[in-house]
Order: sequence, then structure tokens, then C-alpha cells
Amino acid sequence: EPRAGSPRRRLEAIRALADAGVPVGVMVAPIVPGLTDHEMPAILEAAADAGASFAGFTVLRLPGAVEGLFDDWLERWYPDRRKKVMSRLRDAFGGKLNDPRFGHRMRGQGVFADQIAGLFHAARRKHGLARRGLELSTAAFRKPGQQTRLF
Repeated sequence: EPRAGSPRRRLEAIRALADAGVPVGVMVAPIVPGLTDHEMPAILEAAADAGASFAGFTVLRLPGAVEGLFDDWLERWYPDRRKKVMSRLRDAFGGKLNDPRFGHRMRGQGVFADQIAGLFHAARRKHGLARRGLELSTAAFRKPGQQTRLF
């Protein structure tokens, strides 16, 4: 991610927030099957050690023009893994590189998607991370036009 904090700085932010009493979670994303999926247990362990209390994940999807950019990036930096990664992505999205349907687009389905989910959930449980963060309330929400006037 351009201009994003380094992993060390992100863990420092988690620690600072957790130490201040702010519930903190982590999103392991995007998981690239055959390239980054093996890193999940270590990421979740480090996040939990830093004070994270919940975690989630998403699998990489390649909508539209992103497919070509990603394929070019793989060819340049990981030519030996390119076919494996693209094959696993296609397997996770029913032969395509993206499935926009709600409930499928961020997880995928099939053998490799199930393996990723299983590894994530096992590591999440091992490190005591909850599936979700705080339950948010909409009790204070007011529809537009119902807000009291300032003047």
C-alpha cells in the first residue's frame, strides 16, 4: 500500500490504542492465495500481542482493470508463482478473478478459499481474537430532517 505505515508502525498504533482502552481490531487483507496466506498466523499473533481484540480477513479479488495490473505485477516480482496464484484465485471465484455477489466477493468459495478460512479461524482462536468487534448501537441515530435546529 503506497504511503501506508510499516507493519512495525501499525503494531505500535494497535498497542497505543489498546493501552488507551480503545478496542482495536485487525483486518488481514487482501490475502493472496499461494503468496501471502501463510503469513496469517504470524500476523494474528503479532496483532494479539500488541493488544488487538478482534480480527477479520478478505481474499484478494481482481475486478476490471485490476486483473491486468496484478498479473503484470506477479510476472515481474513472482514469475515462479504467477500461475499458481492466478489458478487459486480463479478456483476461489468460480473460474473468474472476481465474484461481486454479496457474501462471496471477499471470501471466495471452494477448496483454497476454505483452506484460507480454516487457517485464519484457527489462528484467530489460538490467539484469543474475537470474530467481531463491538456491537454498535443506532439508538442515537436521527433521520435527516429530525435533527433539532441550531437557530
